[in-house]
Amino acid sequence: MHKKLTISIDEKVYEGLYATIGEGKISQFIENLVKPHVIHQDLTLAYQEMALDEKREREADDWSEGVIGDVNDAER
Repeated sequence: MHKKLTISIDEKVYEGLYATIGEGKISQFIENLVKPHVIHQDLTLAYQEMALDEKREREADDWSEGVIGDVNDAER
């Protein structure tokens, strides 16, 4: 369920949002920015859910394996 919220922001900020995000997408953009700061989820549950996503886990594994060689290339 969504609730309507009226906020006041600087005109230049609004114009930037409108130009960058686009008409009809500003509410979702702001919600995505604010949500992690006001809805505190159980991290254990979130990590368990992420681990169940096999495609995401494969991509993460491929990425980590791909960058492990970078450690040996670093100057000391």
